[in-house]
Amino acid sequence: MSGEASAPGTSPRAPRPGTQKASGAVTKKGDRGAKEKPATVLPPVGEEEPKNPEEYQCTGVLETDFAELCTRSGYADFPKVVPRPRPHPAFVPSASMSEKPALDDQRLSASCSLSSLESKYVFFRPTIQVELEPEDKSVKEIYIRGWKVEERILGIFSKCLPPLSQLQAINLWKVGLTDKTLTAFIALLPLCSSTIRKVSLEGNPLPEQSYHKLMALDSTISHLSLRNNNINDHGAQLLGQALSTLHSCNRTLVSLNLGFNHIGDAGASYIADGLRLNRALLWLSLAHNRIQDQGALKLAEVLRPFELTHTEVVERRRLLLEKGSQERSRSPSSSRHGDSKTEREKNPLMGVSSAALAEKADKTQTTKTPKSQSKKKDKSGEVAKKEEKSGSGQSPTQGTPKKEDPSKAGKGKVTIPEQKPSKGKGPKTGNKEKRSFLLESEQLVAEASEVVNPLLEPVEHRDGKVFMPGNKVLLHLNLMRNRITDVGLEGFLATVQHQAEFSKSKSATKGPVGLLCLSLAKNYFSPQCPTYTMIQELMLSRDPISKAKPREEDSMASST
Repeated sequence: MSGEASAPGTSPRAPRPGTQKASGAVTKKGDRGAKEKPATVLPPVGEEEPKNPEEYQCTGVLETDFAELCTRSGYADFPKVVPRPRPHPAFVPSASMSEKPALDDQRLSASCSLSSLESKYVFFRPTIQVELEPEDKSVKEIYIRGWKVEERILGIFSKCLPPLSQLQAINLWKVGLTDKTLTAFIALLPLCSSTIRKVSLEGNPLPEQSYHKLMALDSTISHLSLRNNNINDHGAQLLGQALSTLHSCNRTLVSLNLGFNHIGDAGASYIADGLRLNRALLWLSLAHNRIQDQGALKLAEVLRPFELTHTEVVERRRLLLEKGSQERSRSPSSSRHGDSKTEREKNPLMGVSSAALAEKADKTQTTKTPKSQSKKKDKSGEVAKKEEKSGSGQSPTQGTPKKEDPSKAGKGKVTIPEQKPSKGKGPKTGNKEKRSFLLESEQLVAEASEVVNPLLEPVEHRDGKVFMPGNKVLLHLNLMRNRITDVGLEGFLATVQHQAEFSKSKSATKGPVGLLCLSLAKNYFSPQCPTYTMIQELMLSRDPISKAKPREEDSMASST
C-alpha cells in the first residue's frame, strides 16, 4: 500500500528524483523540465484540467475568464477588464480620471515616483472597457481602443465572449486590424450571443477594403460604423454591392456610418446603386467625404421614382412569369423562396432568347402595356392584385393590407399567401409597402427569406419606360461636409418635393414615408441659397425632432 501511495506522489515531483540520481544528462533534463514547468504547473492548480490549458471552462464572468485564458496562453502582461468610465473618456479631464486608476498604478509600478504624472496617462494603458447591465451586471457592450488586437487575442475572445448572453455591441477603435484579423473577427461573431446587433470598427484602415464582409447575407449585424477607415471608391463599390445587387440583398443592416472617409462621386454612385433594391437600411451617413454634385444627384435619384435598367426589367418580367406559373400550380409555399430561385437562374438573364420570352411573359402577366396614363396606373394596380394572389412572396414590398397586420404580428407581416381573401386592394398597395418594410427593418428582419424582391413593387409605365417608386425606406441621410453645390441641391429638392407630395396623397394616419432627416450643411453652397432654404422648410415639417421641440416649448409655457 505504501508503494502504491508513493507512486502518484512522485509524479508531479519528477524533476527532484532526476536531480538526485545522476549529475550529467539527467540534470539537463531536470533543467529542461524546470523551464517547461511554469506552463504545465498552472493547470494542475485547479485540478480540473490537469494537462491541457485550452480546456478551461469559461464561467461567463469576462474579467475572470479573460485573465485566466491569457495566463494559460502565456501572456505575462495583458489588458485588464474594467468598467467603462462615465462620462465619456474622450471628454474627461485627466484629473478626474486619476482617482481610480491611481490605486492600480501605485500597485503596478511602485518604483515610479511621479505617480501624478503616471495617473495622468493611465487612460492610455490598454484595457478592455465594458458597459454593464444595471440589473444583473452582465456585459452589454465591449470597447477596445488604442492597442493592437492580434489574432491570438481574438482566439481568446472566441472562448470568453460566447458565454456573455447579454452582449449587444463590440467597438474596436484603432486596434490595428488587418485583413486576416478582420476575417478572424467576422468568424468570431456567429459564436457570440444572438443579441449582438452593433459592430463599430473605426480608425482601422485596410488596404484590401474588405469591410463588406461584415455585411454578408448571413450577417446578423444591424448597426455598423466604419468611420475614419480611409474607405475609397473601390471600398464603397464593395459596400454598395453588399447592400444589394440584382440577385442578393442585405436584409439585416439598419444603420451604416461611412463618415470621415475618402468616398467620391463614383463611390456615392455605387452606394446609390446599392439602395435601388435595398429595403432594410434606415440610416446612412456619408458625412465628411469627397462627394460632389454627380454623386449627390445619383443618391437623390434613387429616393424618388427612377427608371429600371434593361437588365432589371428583364429580371422583373422573369419574376412575374415565375409567379404566374406558381399561381397556376397552386404551390404558394414554394413561392416563398423566389429569391433563391433567382440566384439559380442568373445565366438566362443575359440571353437574347430569354429576354424575348420575358417580353412575352410581361405582356401576358402585366396585362399589356397601357396606352394612357390613367390606364397605366390601373394596370399596375391589377398587377399588384395578381402579385398578392399568387403568393409570390414574401413580403413587405407587396404592401401588406393594414387590416391584416395585427393577425401577422408574430410572423413579421410578410407572407403573401395568407392575403388571398383581400381582393380588390391592389391599387392601395403603394401606400403600405414602405411602412411594412419599415416595420420589418425595425424588427431586425427575423425572417429574411420571406422578403420579396423590390422589383415586384407596383411600377409605372411612362413613354415605354418602367419606373419604380424609389427607395422610401431610408429615413435619415447625412451628407454634411462634402463638396455639393447648387446643382446637387436641385436633385435633393426634387426628391424632397416628391416625397412630401407622396406622403400627403396617402392617409395621414399611416405614418411618414421617405426621408425624415436630411443633413446637407457645410457643403459648397451658401447657407442662404434659395434651394437650400426650400429643402429646409420642407424637411422641417417632416423631421420628428423639430416637431417635438414646439410641443416641449408649449408644455413649458403652460406649466409656467
